[in-house]
Parts: sequence; C-alpha cells; structure tokens
Amino acid sequence: MKTELIDEIVQPYINDKHLFERFMNAVVDTFKLEPSLNQYGNPIIYTIKSRLKDLQHLKEKVGRKSTNSDFPPLTADNLFERITDLAGVRVIHLYQDQFVHIHNLIQKQIASGEWYLKEKPIAYSWDPESSNHFKGFGLESKVKDSYYTSIHYVVKPKESSNICCEIQIRTLFEEVWGEIDHTINYPQPTNSASCREQLRVLSKLVSTGTRLADSIFRSHNEQ
Repeated sequence: MKTELIDEIVQPYINDKHLFERFMNAVVDTFKLEPSLNQYGNPIIYTIKSRLKDLQHLKEKVGRKSTNSDFPPLTADNLFERITDLAGVRVIHLYQDQFVHIHNLIQKQIASGEWYLKEKPIAYSWDPESSNHFKGFGLESKVKDSYYTSIHYVVKPKESSNICCEIQIRTLFEEVWGEIDHTINYPQPTNSASCREQLRVLSKLVSTGTRLADSIFRSHNEQ
C-alpha cells in the first residue's frame, strides 16, 4: 500500500488522539481510585500500565492488515472499527484468584452505564483448565499459536462512541512472558523456530507459576 494512502487512513487517529487519551486516563483512574482493589498492604492490583498506539506502529499495522483479503479494505472511515487497541490499559495482579475482583469492577462500570462493551471479552489461554475457568465469567475463550495468555476487554464511554480502550488483565507471571514475547515478536514476528518453541515452553512455566502462586495464597489465607 502506498505511503500516501496509509497516511490518509491514519489521519482520523491523529485528529482524535486526544479523545483516546482522555478516555484511557479515565479508565486508569477508575482502577486506581477503587478502594477494594488498592487496599494498603494487600492490594488486588499490582500495577497499571497505559499507552496510546505509536503512530509508526499504527501505520505498519495498517499496511499489514491491508494485505489481508479476508476482511473489507481498511479505510479512514472504518479505522476505529477495525483497530480497537489504539488506547490500551494493562492491569496486572499477582495470582489468578484475584481476577474476579477486577472483573466485577468492569461489570459494575458496564451495568451503571459508565462503560459499554464494544465486543465480547476474550480470554486468551492455551490451558483448557484456565479456559474453562474464564468461561464461567462469560468470557469467550481463544487460543493463539504463540500460547499468548491475557484477558481482553474493549470498552467505550458511550454506546454510540467510536472511541474505545482495550483493557488487558494479566498475572505478573503472564506479564513477564508477554514482555519477552513482545520484544521478540513485535512488530515483526521472529523467524527463529527455536525462539518460538522456547516461548511456548516459557508460557507453560508461566502457567505453572501462576497456579503455584494461587496455591500459596490459598494456603496463606487459610491460616
């Protein structure tokens, strides 16, 4: 795709970037200001990260998506519909049993009309036991070849709005894997078969670590 056409497609994001930033910051504040998730000495949330899509990375993504004939052509008019991670918030917690509290806050925001879901939340997990666990919360389960593990919600401030924010929820173990994978596989995936296999092995170790963390805290809470 020609550079001029890509520039035309991404122009709406340049124009409305401040709106994405405003909503993203509001989402961050919702998590940071919720007392039940930030109790001193025993917080549910370990840390929160946020970011707006880098313009150069967006242009590269537009170029990649434009070569996919399985979808309608990407245009300036459907940019916000087709690309839903222009604003992103990542909520990190220590162990899986804490997820319910974060999920409940998101559900509360949706029930009150503060947020609206753009699409059904997705639980990315290769582990059948974890997938079944998240299905119990009404999440759709998907498996990626890379063994990527994360929970994704895409929310917007109004039902009619085309401004949205992707919320990712991960354990700290999953965040370590995600950062390593992102460094190697983004924006272009690695060509090394060895790296791909090692990342799959690391994902299994991460899953084991998360389960062990759950067991440790359950034992601790039984005292």
